[in-house]
Amino acid sequence: MNFKEKFAGSMADRDEQKLELEPELNEALREFRLSVYAWSDAAYCRPRTALAASSRWLAGRLAIGWALACVLVVSVFSGGFWAHHQHEMRLTAARVAEHERLAAEQRRQQIRQEDEDLLAKVDSDVSREVPRAMEPLAQLMGEDESW
Repeated sequence: MNFKEKFAGSMADRDEQKLELEPELNEALREFRLSVYAWSDAAYCRPRTALAASSRWLAGRLAIGWALACVLVVSVFSGGFWAHHQHEMRLTAARVAEHERLAAEQRRQQIRQEDEDLLAKVDSDVSREVPRAMEPLAQLMGEDESW
């Protein structure tokens, strides 16, 4: 059944209700109507290529899906490797900082010890009652004698 046969009854009713128009206008409208019917019939009757286009579209969609899946897998793995690398870098930085802190503490202790040794030497040098050159005379004098 074509388009004209489907709607022939409704078209006949409309034709009867038409106002009387000029014959050239009626002829032009009739030819236009027939060309629309012919085009509609050709559009309805032509073989459909949707299946071939659909299979190409499906193949393209499948290829895009695989490509996106590969990108997703690579990004997940690279993200995991990057996070692991960042964690290792933080641990290494913490170890280096701890090592530097311990080395600085050892340097401070060594400097403190050197300062204490120097102060002890100065204290022993300053705290002598008699200069070294006069020590033999000081021994001759008794501890109980005072001037």
